[in-house]
Amino acid sequence: MSAVTAVPAAGTPAALAHFAARLSFETDVSDVAADLAAGVPGLVVVDSRDEKSWNQGHIPGAVHLPTAEIAARAAELIPAGATVVTYCWGPGCNGATKAALEFAKLGHAVKEMIGGFEYWAREGLAVDSIDGPAARPVDPLTCAC
Repeated sequence: MSAVTAVPAAGTPAALAHFAARLSFETDVSDVAADLAAGVPGLVVVDSRDEKSWNQGHIPGAVHLPTAEIAARAAELIPAGATVVTYCWGPGCNGATKAALEFAKLGHAVKEMIGGFEYWAREGLAVDSIDGPAARPVDPLTCAC
């Protein structure tokens, strides 16, 4: 018996609904990097981690807004009508999900960046830190470069 097909794959209508819904909630590191590089207007990337993590490294141009401060500070930092992309450390952290929930409560269009800062850095993308800009070598497991 197949472990994969023991539960049959969803039918086409259910699969379409499911995968379209996932893409409405999530984005990935490479799509965010491409949009930032292209200067896509109305996109705000939010780092929801604490200050120590932010200082260690963050996405250039990101807004530092820890989850506990979103309700109080979002109006001053996030333009009305912007699409917010939240991230935290990585796949083992649900901080970006919690931050996305807070933005949704405020009525913002929001997506979570899957992979978080960990995969941003692993893909060799630019990183800002308290020590200045840097980039790490590309992890061959994350990029077929």
